[in-house]
Amino acid sequence: MKYYIIAGEASGDLHGSNLVKEISMLDKAAEFRCWGGDKMQEAGAVIVKHYRDLAFMGFLEVLKNLRTIFKNLDFCKKDILAYHPDVLILIDYPGFNLRIAKWAKQQGLKIIFYISPQVWAWKEGRVKAIKRDVDKMLVILPFEKAFYKNWNFEVVYVGHPLVNVINNFLPAAPLFKNKNVIALLPGSRKQEILKKLPVMLEASVNFPQYHFVIAKAPGIEEVFYNGLLKPYANVSFVSNQTYQLLSESKAALVTSGTATLETALFGVPEVVCYKGSSISYQIAKRLIKIKYICLVNLIMDKEVVKELIQDEMTAENITTELNAILSDPARQQRLKEDYAALKKLLSEGGNASANAAKHILEFLGK
Repeated sequence: MKYYIIAGEASGDLHGSNLVKEISMLDKAAEFRCWGGDKMQEAGAVIVKHYRDLAFMGFLEVLKNLRTIFKNLDFCKKDILAYHPDVLILIDYPGFNLRIAKWAKQQGLKIIFYISPQVWAWKEGRVKAIKRDVDKMLVILPFEKAFYKNWNFEVVYVGHPLVNVINNFLPAAPLFKNKNVIALLPGSRKQEILKKLPVMLEASVNFPQYHFVIAKAPGIEEVFYNGLLKPYANVSFVSNQTYQLLSESKAALVTSGTATLETALFGVPEVVCYKGSSISYQIAKRLIKIKYICLVNLIMDKEVVKELIQDEMTAENITTELNAILSDPARQQRLKEDYAALKKLLSEGGNASANAAKHILEFLGK
C-alpha cells in the first residue's frame, strides 16, 4: 500500500519514523512518501519537504510567512494527487494538516489523524471540521478520549509513543565524565531559540559548579550557537544526542512542548521556560483556555514542574527555581513520585506506535 504522511515538526518526525517502522512490519509492500525529517527518511520514507522549512512559531510569524504557507499547501495537494496514496496520515501540525484534510476529503481520500491537534486548548470549534474530514483519529493523551466523546466523536487512545522510545533508549559511554550537567533545551527553531536561550545562559553564570549543555536543534548550523555562547565558559552543545544528554543531567531548562515530557520520562527535574514575541503572546493569552502550557502539568492536571512564562522567564527566576530543584530534598522526592505516576498513566495504552500501525491497517482492511 502507498502511505502519504505529513509531519511538520521535530516531534512529528520522531513519531512518524516509528509509525513507518511499525507499518512496514505489518505491510511488507508499504511505500511511504512524507513531509518530515531525517528520522522518517532513515526509517525508509521518501521525504518531499523537510519540517525545518515548514515550522513557523506564533501568530505574528505565521502572518509574515503566509505566502510561503499557501505555496506549500498548493504544492502538497498537487503532490498527493500525483502520488495517489491509499491513505493520508496526518501527524499533529494542525494549521496545515486540517486544511489538507478538508481538501483531501473532497478528493475522496481516506484520512487518518495520528496525534490530535490541541483543540482542547483553543479553537475547540475545530472538532466540527475534524468530525467532518477525518475518518479515524488516534490520540496519545489519556484525557483526549473523554474530550472527543463530549463531542460525540469516537477516537482511539493508543498510548503515548515517547514511553516506548525512552524505555528502549540505551545510553552510550558518558559524554561528560566527572561533570555536573544541566541540560538546556531551548527549542528547534531559530526564532524561539533567540528568545529563550540568552535568558537561560544569563542564569547559567550563577551556577559555576555546573556544566550547561545545549541540545542543538537538527538543521541549525553550529555557528548560530557559537555566536550566542562566546561569553560563557561553562556552556557547550551536543548534536543529535538529546537523550544521551538527558540521561546524564542533574536538571534541565526546557521550552514547552514534547521536550518537557521527554525530560520528565527520563526522570530529570526541570524548569519550563517559555517566551514568545509580545504580540503572539498577548493573542495566545486571550485565546488559550488551559491552566498550564506544559504537557507534564496538563496530563497530571496539577503543577508538577514550574512554568516560567513570558515576563516571568527571567534569569533571576530561573536561578531561584533551578536552585530549588537541585537542593530541596522534599521537592525532589515529590517530583520523583509525580514522574512515576505520569509514566504509569502514559504506559496504559502499551506501545503507541505499534498500536497506531495496527489500527491503521485494520481501518484499511489489511
